[in-house]
Amino acid sequence: MQEPETYYSALRSSADPDAVAALQRLIREGPDRALSHINALEFAAQFGLREEAAITVLLQASRIGLLDMSWNVLCPGCGGVLDASATLKSVRQEHYHCATCAAGYEPSLDEMVEVVFTISPRVRRIGAHDPHSLSIWEYYRQIHWSSAIDLPDEGFEDLMEEITIGSIELPAGESGVLSLQLPSEFIIVFEPVTHSAYFLDVKGRPTRERRHLSMAFNRAHSPISTQIVQPGPLRLSLENRSDTRILPSVLIAADRLHNLLGSRKPFLTARRLLSNQTFRDLYRTDTLDIDQQLKITSLTFLFTDLRSSTELYERVGDLVAFDLVRSHFRVLLEIVAEESGAVIKTIGDAVMATFLSPDQAVSAALRMREGMRRFNEAHGRNDLSLKIGIHEGPCLAVLLNERQDFFGQTVNVASRVQSAANSTAILVTDAIVHDTAAAELLARSGIDPVPRSTLLRGLAREVTLFEIP
Repeated sequence: MQEPETYYSALRSSADPDAVAALQRLIREGPDRALSHINALEFAAQFGLREEAAITVLLQASRIGLLDMSWNVLCPGCGGVLDASATLKSVRQEHYHCATCAAGYEPSLDEMVEVVFTISPRVRRIGAHDPHSLSIWEYYRQIHWSSAIDLPDEGFEDLMEEITIGSIELPAGESGVLSLQLPSEFIIVFEPVTHSAYFLDVKGRPTRERRHLSMAFNRAHSPISTQIVQPGPLRLSLENRSDTRILPSVLIAADRLHNLLGSRKPFLTARRLLSNQTFRDLYRTDTLDIDQQLKITSLTFLFTDLRSSTELYERVGDLVAFDLVRSHFRVLLEIVAEESGAVIKTIGDAVMATFLSPDQAVSAALRMREGMRRFNEAHGRNDLSLKIGIHEGPCLAVLLNERQDFFGQTVNVASRVQSAANSTAILVTDAIVHDTAAAELLARSGIDPVPRSTLLRGLAREVTLFEIP
């Protein structure tokens, strides 16, 4: 393979050099399976990189065509990929059904949508670029299962053979037969290409009489039923009614399979990526469609507003005031990025930012307050200060005013908490102070939040807010 040096030169100007070197090494030396679903967090751990640096280099590499980015809807039960797309715009179904788990799920961006990266075929061809050339177990590893499942590098095929009593490859339109000896176990006849399954509950007195069962596979997901059969010999006739190769396998749904699928590792979620500053800067309006509303079960919002900015414009004039406001934005944006957050938008002199967890937002708020103190010292003034409000909860990811945005009551409350703050005050809700990591951060800083009851506009009852003095 000829190394694409032009890609790496471009990356060095926009990403951490150590991360670029790590990606270059992975592309040059990594096995095919390591380049089919690159897990950003695993990549960071493997090469000793900061997670944000790893995410940035993969995003930049995707933007210039070195890698292809994929948004995969996952089954939270078995970790299988229910749907894969090059864009989040394709995540439109209200419910996804997993044949393996015989369960349906409403997609959320927290743990049900992963973002992975695949080497571009222009740079290096791997088996995953032609999935139907992969062996059955490599198809499971590289295509069907997500990067969240912690599959062993060595002995994976042996492990799969231990939990499988039969498998077959069937070209489009063809049929085949498996002669099986059924144990007294729960059996799943699963096909990963069409994502189809049949269940066999094998129980009762063993028999020597050979039974016959027929199963057909196509892309239409039929209702899943369970058939009770006796232990013993079985002739299983399988018919491929699809237009592609299929890989039906007969799996023993016992502890070994459950342990395999239950072994998980961290992965890059859509929620985290939508709150990543590099991603927002690179992709802007390319993420969602105007009519999409995707659920996020937990996100932390931080709002700031510059106190008395109207008086500032009157006092020093538009040019000087505008320069001061723009400079204060640079201070805040830098802090948000360093705390792994993202600025969603600026509204006049205000900032709306998101963080994955309350402790990140609290850390950013404390740094913002200190940053504004130093900002005033540097500019020989003492009249610029921030009002800051923080709240955490569920929300919707939407496209609003041609911008990827967030919507819902959590956003409204966070904004109104900020409005209730006094000069230099940081106000947070009980969801923030009761977060374990945020509480530990405040305790380490010697800060004891002060509760106060407040009426927030639009809410019928008083709420308890906490001031961080």
